[in-house]
Amino acid sequence: MSWTTWLAACVCQNTVSSRVTVTARTIAVISSAVQRPGGSLLAVGSPMRACIPIPSRAVAPWPARGNTEPFTVVGEGMELKMPRSGAFPSLLLLALMGCGGSSPLAPTPPALAPTPNPAAVARYRVTFDASWSALSHPTDIPRNPHFSRLIGATHKPTVRFWEAGGPASEGIRLMAEQGRTTPLDTEVEAAITAGQAQRVLVGDGIDRSPDRVSLEFEISRDFSLDTLVSMLAPSPDWFVGVSGLNLIENGDWVAEKVVVLQPWDAGTDSGETFSSADLRTTPPEPIHLIGTGPLLVGASVPPVGTFTFRRLN
Repeated sequence: MSWTTWLAACVCQNTVSSRVTVTARTIAVISSAVQRPGGSLLAVGSPMRACIPIPSRAVAPWPARGNTEPFTVVGEGMELKMPRSGAFPSLLLLALMGCGGSSPLAPTPPALAPTPNPAAVARYRVTFDASWSALSHPTDIPRNPHFSRLIGATHKPTVRFWEAGGPASEGIRLMAEQGRTTPLDTEVEAAITAGQAQRVLVGDGIDRSPDRVSLEFEISRDFSLDTLVSMLAPSPDWFVGVSGLNLIENGDWVAEKVVVLQPWDAGTDSGETFSSADLRTTPPEPIHLIGTGPLLVGASVPPVGTFTFRRLN
């Protein structure tokens, strides 16, 4: 791959030699004090820090001697070209280009910012703020709007318990239709046995919306994703939740994350109102966001709440 990096360079007194292959094109700005063969340059920058020996046979005129033509010398495994800089007479350009061989350079990796290493375990509180009410969704609001018990898991990215566009498992179906935590908890237990999940999460529901409920849980670095759901009730098969929410971002545990909750349709019941009789969808539809029905206000469906994940330690 061909790329270019600008480097600052200066005279280097001592050269420690090792052999590396020059695989890229590098351009450096050097001082006009470098006027003689047998010295060396210190090039600092990405992707290397290295002392570059000037071959002793570099006898072509240097710009400091008044020559305005480019100066070329072939060293071992490299080609050095030195044109004079027109904009800054005291500077000249060094183009270092790989020629398929090796060169006696002393590479030193550039200083890099340390990569954050998240703690092995973190503790979180998730707060479910339900906003669903006659004020937020006035059409056909039931007399007892509520949400079922929270159910979910901490897990790896190699497993999903639900996702947009995918089919609802039996656990998701019964959670969305009846508010049951089983058999979704059994599905999580199976993932734990397979090494894909770490723990089942179960929390309180909301007896009457709007209201708030919280759940505290531990989550580990190797199982940093969170899935959590709750049935919007009464309803045919509508629910809220997150699927595979990663609580590690930019190499560290997030301090706080707010997720706006839009209502989802599990695709397993074709009822159209909150109190519709059971009407099995055959074949089942993919899980999808609700865009019609009594939750619609104007041209869109407002959110019905939020999950706020806050780190405790």
